[in-house]
Amino acid sequence: MQRYIISAILAAATWLPFPARSETSLVVSLKGTAADGRLADGQAFCPPPGSAEANINPGVTWSAGPAGTRSYALLMRDIDVPADFSRIDKPGEVIESEAPRIAVDHWVLADIPERVRSIAPGADSNGLVQGGKPLGRTEYGTRGANIYARFFAAAPDKAGPYGGYDGPCPPRNDKKAHRYVVRVFALDVAKLDLAEGFTGETMLAAMKHHVLAEGHATATYSRKEAQR
Repeated sequence: MQRYIISAILAAATWLPFPARSETSLVVSLKGTAADGRLADGQAFCPPPGSAEANINPGVTWSAGPAGTRSYALLMRDIDVPADFSRIDKPGEVIESEAPRIAVDHWVLADIPERVRSIAPGADSNGLVQGGKPLGRTEYGTRGANIYARFFAAAPDKAGPYGGYDGPCPPRNDKKAHRYVVRVFALDVAKLDLAEGFTGETMLAAMKHHVLAEGHATATYSRKEAQR
């Protein structure tokens, strides 16, 4: 666990927009969220007991990229994960809103074809899958690995690739409602140079000089009763 915490901290990046070669910004919208911008329980990796659904990806739509766009990439991150994992769901412990935070990946898609400008609810994830969904190519993009691939790496009954979308599971004892930022990038290449099992961080590095435009949308989620 300690090794995972260190690697997660080193891999986490502050949310910053890429310098784009166009003044155009993509308009990104989420579907299936509440009016107040909260993700639905059915979109969470660990929803409340008795929930009829779990781990359903939200719908995402975005406006067309500028001239020269050849593909898109999508990255969803929880930017409010407590940096000290030892406090997560610890009995008698409350994580204050001001506690140090890191960012982790929940949805990683590269090489989205230029013709695709939306992903329907449930298209990439329609429920919980033991070990996660496979990595690699789909009709709407190439799945990278999300945070659960590393988080469950040492758990034989849960280890797996965890490709594409796997939803929120913030600590029950966290006072802060977590923010989930979905970023979409318009790129000037049809395919990024990425190895199988790439992460959000490696995808960002690969697209560094290829971003024509980007946009984002933000939703929140909490498992703490006072926040629900």
